[in-house]
Amino acid sequence: MDGHEGPVDGHEELAGLFEERRGRLHAVAYRMLGSAGEADDAVQEAWLRLGRTGAEGIDNLTGWLTTVVSRICLDMLRARTARREEPYGDAEPEPDGGNAPEDEAVRADSVGLALLVVLGTLSPAERVAFVLHDLFAVPFEQVAAVTGRSLPAAKKLASRARHKVRGTPAVAGAEQERHRRVVEAFLAAARGGDLGALLDVLAPGVVRRADPAALPPGAAPVLTGARAVAEGTVALRERAGAAAVALVDGRVGLVVTRRGRLLYVLTFTIEDERITAYDVVADPARLRRVGLGVLDAPSASR
Repeated sequence: MDGHEGPVDGHEELAGLFEERRGRLHAVAYRMLGSAGEADDAVQEAWLRLGRTGAEGIDNLTGWLTTVVSRICLDMLRARTARREEPYGDAEPEPDGGNAPEDEAVRADSVGLALLVVLGTLSPAERVAFVLHDLFAVPFEQVAAVTGRSLPAAKKLASRARHKVRGTPAVAGAEQERHRRVVEAFLAAARGGDLGALLDVLAPGVVRRADPAALPPGAAPVLTGARAVAEGTVALRERAGAAAVALVDGRVGLVVTRRGRLLYVLTFTIEDERITAYDVVADPARLRRVGLGVLDAPSASR
């Protein structure tokens, strides 16, 4: 897989070989947990376990470490579920071990903001199975060992997760692509604060409705007309940096996130290549009922 895979002797050699694999282990943990700080913790715990166990008898260090860090992540995900941790809403997440928010945003963008959000809707075992097999090409035999399932059950876990990640498109491919171009143009204009480009993509009588939780205090929940909607969008342009195109209830929309957690979704009504209405959903109860999917979702091991 990568580098030496035979038996290892000596603490310094072991530490060096671990460092060679740290990047991969962190990538696995980050996709499973959605938090850079928690991923750091999981990788560090894997190193501590390796130190306690020793390398004697480990023929495939990469495979052993991947299994260990995956089991640690699975335990962490199950602990979240036991705490009934809320993946939606505007609660401020715990600090991520000193990682700057902008660093987290860059890291999440390289993974896919929408993918992180959708992964957060999976069960712990589904998430681990999908990440290991579909994103990191880990054989199902190893996935079964990590999740404590039989081989057929591990395959079903990944298949069920894959179906959820892809979502169920509500429109045909050509129409979906047209809607995607319009939403991507809206997002680009919002990020750039480009009033003219927003006016081009908004219908003259466009209506924007927003849950109060998505707005600053005193902001109007309903805006009507392209000029008012465009100016309101520009006023909130900083939020567009944390937005990503996704399937929202089967149609092309936007998700807005913070550190892998869903804050809002935007749903659009599009006619003749222009947005005639859009809704900003931020109420946690409403968000829980939204079906999410990833456009261009990973579908095969890389």
